[in-house]
Amino acid sequence: MSRPTTSSTAPAKPATRRNVLPGRLSPGMACDTAFRIIARRHLDAVLAQHDGTCRGDPDALHQIRIALTHLRTAIRFFSPMVDDALRPSVWAELRWLNSQLGLVRDLDVAIERVVAESGEELAVVAELQHWDEKRAESHRLLARALQSARFRRLVEQTSTWIESGPWSTRRSKEAVRLRRCPLADHATARLTEWEETLLRRARKLRKLDVEKRHKLRLLNKRMTYSVESLADLFADDSLTKQKSILKQLRKAQRSLGQLNDDARGQALAASLNGAGPEAGIRFLDRKREKKLLRTASKAYRKLDKAKPFRSSDLAPNSTPDD
Repeated sequence: MSRPTTSSTAPAKPATRRNVLPGRLSPGMACDTAFRIIARRHLDAVLAQHDGTCRGDPDALHQIRIALTHLRTAIRFFSPMVDDALRPSVWAELRWLNSQLGLVRDLDVAIERVVAESGEELAVVAELQHWDEKRAESHRLLARALQSARFRRLVEQTSTWIESGPWSTRRSKEAVRLRRCPLADHATARLTEWEETLLRRARKLRKLDVEKRHKLRLLNKRMTYSVESLADLFADDSLTKQKSILKQLRKAQRSLGQLNDDARGQALAASLNGAGPEAGIRFLDRKREKKLLRTASKAYRKLDKAKPFRSSDLAPNSTPDD
């Protein structure tokens, strides 16, 4: 399968970082410091995959999307602390980038599915040509976006906002309280809230339509990525429990992700020029759908039984230590 190559322009760079931060998160760390540490990590991870994505590397594309989702999750996780006048603009640009990456990634997943299930059938070889043409065209547009002035502005704007946005200097008592709140306290409250919402919606999983199931998947991903980002906080005696939590979240995530990939693959197949109606049939499999729903439902039952997020799992209350 051909993969287009594209020459890179001057790479985007984050804004100068004046804040010297610890290398690891800690339970008593103030939330403003924790946000900067987590957001920096994920913005740097986006930039690390930039050139590979421009060259057409599917793995780099997958990794840059994961890093971007981690970054967006961090912004949600530390709301309302970071909800200032610039946040909507930052968020809109990150969503624009996600949309640019999303189509090509969806095509990569669909193509992998076609190849895995087809063997050497001549009809499928011809079908793959249509998929490849759409992938090449979409990648050209993506590479252009990643090398654009808009992308460079996005990186600089986001980096500057993380370091010294209006959220970091507001003087109201509530703003100061949110910035100084110990990370363990905020994390326990936020994860408990998200867990309750996730499990409540998951109880109706089999009755959800494609769009509502997609929203459940996004909430699941938000929780998974947040727990991953907070790995430093889990003490030795709760590390086993954290791994168990992630195991169930990831099981559900994989199943819901495959269901979403099937829905996207069907929609993309319908958009291929000349591929014919049979191109979308492979993405319709009721037996597979039932199996994936069973797997996700079982994972959620186990997660519900574990009732994972308690203050003792992260750390005892403490004062900010940064």
